Amino acid sequence: MLQIGVTGGIGSGKSIVCQIFSALGTPVYSADDRAKWLLNHDEKLKQSVTALLGAEAYLSDGSYNRSWVAKRVFQNPLLLQQLNAIVHPRVGQDTQEWVHKHSHAPYVVKEAAIMAKAGQNNALDNVIVVHAPADLRIARVLERDPQRSEKEVRDIIARQATDEERLKIADHVVYNDESQLLIPQVWQLHLLFKK
Repeated sequence: MLQIGVTGGIGSGKSIVCQIFSALGTPVYSADDRAKWLLNHDEKLKQSVTALLGAEAYLSDGSYNRSWVAKRVFQNPLLLQQLNAIVHPRVGQDTQEWVHKHSHAPYVVKEAAIMAKAGQNNALDNVIVVHAPADLRIARVLERDPQRSEKEVRDIIARQATDEERLKIADHVVYNDESQLLIPQVWQLHLLFKK
């Protein structure tokens, strides 16, 4: 079974590309969504996060205090590194369990904002980079998240890998720049991977 990674910067459209793969019957794992779920439901992970960041990391109803944590860790690179060292291994374990559960499929797709080249300390066979110009990405994020400022979005982009860095790890590029249709691009990859 092939394991395909899908990545791209904020607002690039990696989630929509994954929705197309899903509509084609492909199992899709969203690392970000699963990390959020695990941070809210995995008791051992919650204990580790609380030990690192304090009780404020969770609200009184037990849900993850994402905005408070984000404000703390993005101003403190060491703290962010420590949080990632707790969360990433748990998401990795969850991913392996999910892949095993879907081993009957010809291929699976794993979506993540941060990704290494296929075969570089991962089980990926191919990496798809979803590419869109920065201005278009910013406009998309501001439309979907009106509470964010343009400066906030630009700060997020500045912390992410550059387009050049992402394109270096790409085995395939899907262009989501509004000049090319997405579905035919994903369909061609689907036919390639399901062989």
